[in-house]
Amino acid sequence: MDLRDHIRGVPDFPKPGILFYDVSTLLRHADAWQVAMGRMAKMVRAYQPDLLAGIESRGFLLAAPLALKLGCGFVMLRKRGKLPGAVIGHDYALEYGTDRIEIQEDAVSKGQRVVIVDDLLATGGTMQAGISLLRAVGAEVPAAAALIELTFLNGRDRLDVPFEALVSYDS
Repeated sequence: MDLRDHIRGVPDFPKPGILFYDVSTLLRHADAWQVAMGRMAKMVRAYQPDLLAGIESRGFLLAAPLALKLGCGFVMLRKRGKLPGAVIGHDYALEYGTDRIEIQEDAVSKGQRVVIVDDLLATGGTMQAGISLLRAVGAEVPAAAALIELTFLNGRDRLDVPFEALVSYDS
């Protein structure tokens, strides 16, 4: 099955000139969703994770069911102010400005193997920030994974861990 057949491209979203790859069309197609999760499980299992970390918010849609399928835990990397309790944050640069992601202080035990998961890798800034944040709380990050990679943006070049994707777009 070619998963690209189940991913909708939405032109000019969220702003003119951007082609947004919408995974909601894949999520609502039961067979494509099963195939995607099966392929991602095979891909991620090789890194022997204790936990999967999903990046807000579409990364949660992949990482949580994938963690269940792999029999490991799931933790959330969220935007500022969205997690209860004590948190640790990481500020990072965007194309125009900065952003921050946070994790609960007690979400990861020192030395746990955590694979970071998102729906899409574009420029790699958010994924790299997530890797840095996980390391700051004591995680070992053996790999990163996404459903989609926009290869023309060279995001994997910013990552210092192996990166896996199911689908890639060259333009």
